[in-house]
Amino acid sequence: MLHDTPYIRRLVSAYPADAAEALLRVEQRLDSDPVFAAKFDTLVHNYMVAAAIGLDAALDALKTLAEEYEINVYTLHFVYIMNCTGILKARYAEQGIDEAVFWQGVDDLRCKLLECIEVKGVPGTFVAGWNNGFLKMTRFAYGRFQFEWSTYDRDFGFVMPSGRVVKKGDRYVNFHIPSSGVPLTDDVRLASYKEAYEHYKDAFGDRPVLFGCGSWLLYPRHREFLPPALNILKFMDDFEIVDWEEEKDGFHNDWRVFGRYTGTPWKDMPRDTSLRKAYADWLAAGNPAGHAFGLFEFDGERIVRAKGAQGAQE
Repeated sequence: MLHDTPYIRRLVSAYPADAAEALLRVEQRLDSDPVFAAKFDTLVHNYMVAAAIGLDAALDALKTLAEEYEINVYTLHFVYIMNCTGILKARYAEQGIDEAVFWQGVDDLRCKLLECIEVKGVPGTFVAGWNNGFLKMTRFAYGRFQFEWSTYDRDFGFVMPSGRVVKKGDRYVNFHIPSSGVPLTDDVRLASYKEAYEHYKDAFGDRPVLFGCGSWLLYPRHREFLPPALNILKFMDDFEIVDWEEEKDGFHNDWRVFGRYTGTPWKDMPRDTSLRKAYADWLAAGNPAGHAFGLFEFDGERIVRAKGAQGAQE
């Protein structure tokens, strides 16, 4: 039996009580129905142990199981990912990775659960495929952010303030910002960069680690309409913006700001937070949303700005 109910109980203890109860009901069905459990556990084994199928194939098969057993597919997908992380936890231990790093990564499940409850109205995940990076150990969480290797794919080079030239094909450490609810304060961001630096520094030799991020949070026109006190603007200051664009057909990340109200006319959007108010007013006035990609260098203590700083390419 691959599904691990005691471990799942530990995981859901951090979730809202009604969501935890719904997830445990599925786990209990696995415990009580050996046929269901065999089908489910085979999918866990084939993806996590045998590597005979990819995550997309497993999720497709789970859709069929969800219909057969009359379980919401988002809920079943979430239970599947939870059970896969039980195997992942053992692999972290085998490789000597600090268990705290594992739990920081698993907290992403809580974020996705709350997003699904807010946007879809059910406990689960509507982006289960996102977990492949965590489960295959190519993405790691260090503090507030989640990090993984990526390759600079622009056809043009970009010169950092230090003089370092980033060219097509160069590797950098890409990172993501989960909706954990932790404010993007200076201390929180710096602590995360420091942790990630220790993980990736050897790959950069004597040069600073090159970090990158593509996000709606980096949209340069935020400076025109977001309140100055918002931490989003401080986060933007960490980066050198490489390129950006505006969306001509709406706000693709509106659900990240407005949750269940996505699709509501801008003039009728809730304005119960400073971010929601700023965005609702901006969009209702006919202005566009957008996103950007940025880079910065980090030397283990600070973001490198000046030419000639430690490890800078001349």
